[in-house]
Amino acid sequence: MGRRRREPPRRLPSTLPTRRIETGPDGYDYEVRVVTAARAVKVYRCPGCDHEIRSGTAHVVVWPADMGEAAVDDRRHWHTPCWANRTNRGPTRRWS
Repeated sequence: MGRRRREPPRRLPSTLPTRRIETGPDGYDYEVRVVTAARAVKVYRCPGCDHEIRSGTAHVVVWPADMGEAAVDDRRHWHTPCWANRTNRGPTRRWS
């Protein structure tokens, strides 16, 4: 009996959008982009919990939507759960 060839695992298409516009509790619109673990190569500090987002950790990048792509200084990297729960607890002093 011969050996069976293993087929490489198939990549499933992502069902999550990589970017979206969300209206915050403050009434402002924010552009939210997903950063996959493979693309997360730097360490950032989350304004929601004030802990590090280590390289290799999937997260989101958020900035005011009306600022467009030029809002580099206004971008903030958030842990995904911190961003999703930001209405339950206010941002740390780093966001304000």
